Amino acid sequence: MTTVSSVQAPQAELRPPLVTPRLILRGWRVSDAPAALAVFGNAAVARWLSPVMDKVPDLAAMRLLLQQWIAENTRAALPAGRWAIQRRSDNQVIGGAILLPLPPGNEDLEIGWQLHPDAWGHGYATEATHALAEWAFRHDIDELFAVVRPGNTRAAATVRRNGMHWVGETSKYFGLTLQVFRLRSADLDQAAPHAQLPPT
Repeated sequence: MTTVSSVQAPQAELRPPLVTPRLILRGWRVSDAPAALAVFGNAAVARWLSPVMDKVPDLAAMRLLLQQWIAENTRAALPAGRWAIQRRSDNQVIGGAILLPLPPGNEDLEIGWQLHPDAWGHGYATEATHALAEWAFRHDIDELFAVVRPGNTRAAATVRRNGMHWVGETSKYFGLTLQVFRLRSADLDQAAPHAQLPPT
């Protein structure tokens, strides 16, 4: 079960942390730059983000990007935003997650995530995605979309574990051919991400 933390968030964290059994999804901080660079500066992660987002080249660029994301969060209408994914067992930032309007019309809300390769295969993406979807649906969002590059079988499997249904392929977003998956509240209710988690 995902809960919205009752802990008072710092001023820069306008979205409350989302707490799951193993993760905390919280606002980004500039001090997260080294951990964020390990994710967004990693070629294995960046290959699925380009050309929408290039591989971050160095720590200075990562700090600037985090400052931009933090500023965007202060302007974004709820439930949209960006979160750091922090593992509760060691407080390590292992990735990031988003709820962002999809271009060109900003009519559809995208749910997405990026994890450090060392965190792949542990069910963290499924857990984080489920938490963000619950947050979005509490804010009267009817449906969420995930866009997946063809060949990214890991991402496609994650969205399906959360009850998302394949809608088709489109080049509407970002000028790329992408697979589109949709999630509605009733689909999330039927999904059982906790059954996918390995024993702790």
